Amino acid sequence: MKIYPDKLVGQMAKGLAPVYLVAGDEPLQVEESVSEIRAATRKAGFEERELFFVERGFNWNDFYAASSSLSLFSSRKLIELRLPGGKPGDAGAKAIKEYCEDLPQDVVLVVISPKVDQRASWVKALDKAGVFVTIWPVDVKRLPQWIIQRLQSRGLRADREVAQLIAERVEGNLLAAAQEIEKLLLLHGPGELDVEAARRAVTDSARFDVFRLVDAALAGDSRRVVRSLIGLRAEGVEAVLVLWAVAREVRDLARRSGSQASGKSAMAGVWEKRKDVVAKGLARHTQQEWMLYLQRAARIDRVIKGLRHGDSWRELADLLLDIAGGDINSRVA
Repeated sequence: MKIYPDKLVGQMAKGLAPVYLVAGDEPLQVEESVSEIRAATRKAGFEERELFFVERGFNWNDFYAASSSLSLFSSRKLIELRLPGGKPGDAGAKAIKEYCEDLPQDVVLVVISPKVDQRASWVKALDKAGVFVTIWPVDVKRLPQWIIQRLQSRGLRADREVAQLIAERVEGNLLAAAQEIEKLLLLHGPGELDVEAARRAVTDSARFDVFRLVDAALAGDSRRVVRSLIGLRAEGVEAVLVLWAVAREVRDLARRSGSQASGKSAMAGVWEKRKDVVAKGLARHTQQEWMLYLQRAARIDRVIKGLRHGDSWRELADLLLDIAGGDINSRVA
């Protein structure tokens, strides 16, 4: 059964499904949907939770074992299976299909992925066995209404002019929009929010943020990159959030660079205010270089997870400075 994120809570109120597939390329909605599933399972008595990241070398026997055994301390278990690459591989597809054919008792499985190929056999198996929460990016026209609903959910009442102000600031990024709304709530408090109050709050809350950091790197502004990184770290921003923003942009630039190399438009879907920095980034690096940057982002991810020694903030700085115009070959090894 396919549903959209706004229908998930209502669906779970009628009873938990044994399987959930949460898939899409909008991280905020993906993570919030997963959080709602966690909350519903906790309320239903699922006290144990196991988390698996499916990366190269993942042992699917661990998944088999987790799904077939329960803890001595809990009779119900939530299993989260994260597929960062959007594909489980042949062994994973087989394991998921077998799981769906013989669903264990007192276990809820949540598979979390970027956008998936809905024709894939493992996706069809999950869809048939449970609920497929399909997440699509919020387009430019729908963004102000999404912001209004988000404001209301946080106790703020605002009109479309306020929503448009926030939409222009975040340029389509829902995570950034959510952060702006939380700042507005902190600075203004709940209640009516007019456009002048919103504008003052947005100005007063000006600070370093991950999206401006990425744009500084694309624009080739090395000094602003360093200043922004120092500011983010001082504010207590987690390195994983910075890495997410950087990897997301690098992945997108690699794709756009490939389109450009094949004679297609590389700027399709880019917000007007970002076209200049995106064009500068594309002009500075080849598709091969963007792919190397993506490999480095994956290595930094392993450092953050404790799977590799290193200083994640220093490596983030090196990566961003190279994107801003440094010599990539000096830091690839």
